[in-house]
Amino acid sequence: MNGRRPTILALTSLILWVAASASAQVPAPPSQMADPPAVLKNIRIDQKLDAQVPPDLVFKDETGKTVKLGDYFGKRPMILVLVYFKCPQLCTVVLTDLLHSLNGLTGLSVGQQFDVLTVSFDPKEGPDLASAKKKAYLKEYGRRGASDGWHFLTGQQDSIASLTDAVGFRYQWSEEYQQFMHASGLMILTPNGKISQYFYGIDFAPNDLRTALTRAGNDQIGVPTDEILFYCLHYDPRTGKYGLIIDRALKVAGALTVVCLGAFLLVMFRRDMRGGGHGAFPVQTTETN
Repeated sequence: MNGRRPTILALTSLILWVAASASAQVPAPPSQMADPPAVLKNIRIDQKLDAQVPPDLVFKDETGKTVKLGDYFGKRPMILVLVYFKCPQLCTVVLTDLLHSLNGLTGLSVGQQFDVLTVSFDPKEGPDLASAKKKAYLKEYGRRGASDGWHFLTGQQDSIASLTDAVGFRYQWSEEYQQFMHASGLMILTPNGKISQYFYGIDFAPNDLRTALTRAGNDQIGVPTDEILFYCLHYDPRTGKYGLIIDRALKVAGALTVVCLGAFLLVMFRRDMRGGGHGAFPVQTTETN
């Protein structure tokens, strides 16, 4: 047997041992599902299609300038995304996924065919933090004219409450977790600030965004979409408890790593068997006289 096959078998055994060790540390599923935390009962995004976003609501942009939402109306369709900039988990995922989707839009660019309004629902946040966020995301977006079309706004509680109520965004502060509990999603607005379409979750397909922006640009109102809510907290059936989503994400990523490595080694092992022991990995041989 050549030196490559034992190496593959050894690595396979190691991966199986890691997977078995991880499984052994997972507690048995609970006999009864835990009730959702009370804080999640009122967390949702209600669809208010064709509702008008109040144009007279006052906020501050990333430069500290006082603006009204109506200042951004009348030009292009808009993507409205409600987050808070210090969010340790879900908001960053939402903005990052939105960024990836925007980069996937060919022929459509922020500040040219549409705008983006990113509004914080934390009244304690201000222009300095908004400016830092804008700089970071514009750097990753990297298209000309985006600075004039992607706005990061902060405001007082009364303006925030009026905006979130108008678009059906229900959130709540949690003393237990010391963060805002909220669902993820975004809204597509017509140039005049009417709600044309809702997107739920964190994965926004570029083609779907393109279609929604085109319809909104023509002042068309879409139809209700399936409400698949994604929260900061998720139920873990292994423990019978609700925990922060970042913990769950890390565990899922670890499991996927094991699966991918196992699949890779299986492919290489089969290639080795078909090739009679000569494949992608070089095998050193020693010649003897």
